[in-house]
Amino acid sequence: MNGNRFGRLFQVTTFGESHGEAMGCTISGCPAGLELSEEDIQEDLDRRKPGQSMITTSRGEPDDVSIKSGIQDGYTTGTPIGLVIQNKDARSGKYEPFITAPRPSHGDFTYSAKFGTRNWGGGGRSSARETVNWVAAGAIAKKLLAREGIELKAHVNQIGDVEAPDVSFEEIKEYSEENDVRCAHPETAAEMQELIEEYQEEGDSIGGSIYFEAQGVPVGLGAPRFDSLSARLGQAMMAVPATTAFEFGLGREAREWTGKERNDDWEFDEEGNPTPVENDHGGIQGGISSGEPIYGEVTLHAPTSIPKSQQTADWETGELKEEKVIGRHDPVLPPRGVPVVEAMLALTLVDFMLLSGRLNPDRVDDQPGEYDTDYHPSNPQNE
Repeated sequence: MNGNRFGRLFQVTTFGESHGEAMGCTISGCPAGLELSEEDIQEDLDRRKPGQSMITTSRGEPDDVSIKSGIQDGYTTGTPIGLVIQNKDARSGKYEPFITAPRPSHGDFTYSAKFGTRNWGGGGRSSARETVNWVAAGAIAKKLLAREGIELKAHVNQIGDVEAPDVSFEEIKEYSEENDVRCAHPETAAEMQELIEEYQEEGDSIGGSIYFEAQGVPVGLGAPRFDSLSARLGQAMMAVPATTAFEFGLGREAREWTGKERNDDWEFDEEGNPTPVENDHGGIQGGISSGEPIYGEVTLHAPTSIPKSQQTADWETGELKEEKVIGRHDPVLPPRGVPVVEAMLALTLVDFMLLSGRLNPDRVDDQPGEYDTDYHPSNPQNE
């Protein structure tokens, strides 16, 4: 099975199944000299982990991360970083009815049809549980980006037909973590919460969307055509489980605008460089970053595991069956999806920062050949 690696220079290779022993990933291409601890990674994992509110799955996973390699005296060494997150609360018994009778709209049938086998407990490899690896790797990417003055954040901007008004980047930073929905508009967050709870009580689920934004991105990230920033960002976001749409800038709304309306006029900034007057292009022109904030939206469909009776076809017995997916599942995905979207944005940007030479692939201090550094291990005899 391929498709378990993301990135060109900053490469993340993941492993693990929903109800397996552990999740984990290997990160190759992180420069040496980045101060890094498990606490740095844990902060984002705690935002993604299950059981954090009444509108998330009750599965009790602490999602504690353990760094197994690539760190010396609290700094990265430039060698692969190995991360492991143990699964502590897997209960596979409730998935036995679906071993040969696939759950509607899951990967059960397609995985079995392709490989002739699958890890069926909790959805196995196709479970969104696997995104815990992405968030862990994304936390490291965020630290690298922060050193270069790049900051990113996301929030839930719509659940069902409840849509938040536009909010500023500063408001997203200030308010998005203040409620269970992770919506930066408090009044709308309350409406979203009420709607989610209604579907939850009915034994159903609901979809929504996540708005993301990155500021401080330099001009020139990306390449023509298939390696454009928008193409690679689209690949990253469409890999997020349950994603049905990705857009940047005006997105779908662009089909309603004329060329004159959408085109961003140019002016000179304070340093005499051309800069667009508006940013309807979402920070990307010709597939390359323009220096303006990059922003967009990811749409997630309603969770497919719901405790309502649904029809399935058992290929072993040849029977049509009515089954209920009884287990611990989220009634809505965007609240826990926010750190996942942020992670994929960070991983995409840090990869392009390395590809463009903005980040030295060997060392964060950009001083190759110098061996006497603050982050080099000290001789024990001198301590």
